[in-house]
Amino acid sequence: MYNVLQILTTILVAVAMAMALAHALELPGKMRLTKETYFAMQPIYYPGFTIGGGIGEFGGLIATLILLFFTPWGSATFWLTLVAFLGLAAMQAVYWLLIHPVNQFWLEGENLSGFSASFFSFRANQPDATHPPNWTHLRNQWEYSHAIRAGFALVSLMAIVVAISTQ
Repeated sequence: MYNVLQILTTILVAVAMAMALAHALELPGKMRLTKETYFAMQPIYYPGFTIGGGIGEFGGLIATLILLFFTPWGSATFWLTLVAFLGLAAMQAVYWLLIHPVNQFWLEGENLSGFSASFFSFRANQPDATHPPNWTHLRNQWEYSHAIRAGFALVSLMAIVVAISTQ
């Protein structure tokens, strides 16, 4: 059963890495877009990335935590699994602190319902009419934060693969 958990964890972390890497690889091209084009393309990520992120990131985080619980404390495998878990946790911190507030801005005017409406309204920033947001600042925050998440995802994937392969 432990081996199945290791494989499942690796797959989920790989999905999280794939989602983050896809965003990071778009960065150079998206930085060249005009405001109108950039705004037009931002809604295409939903719901696909939301579903994939939920499965890969949340599932990977939970599976890695469970795997950590069953890994002998103090072993090299334990520490590598802990690194993988911390990388996934850091991905979540970057998302909730830097990306999620900007998502609300990109999705303004979109007709979301059900889970998506609830998810994207959670902790949404209320617009400040006296200081309208600078779109390039929001774009840079969104794009570079995704690149940072890709780095954390890569560390997590490498750590979990090495942990599993060195037993």
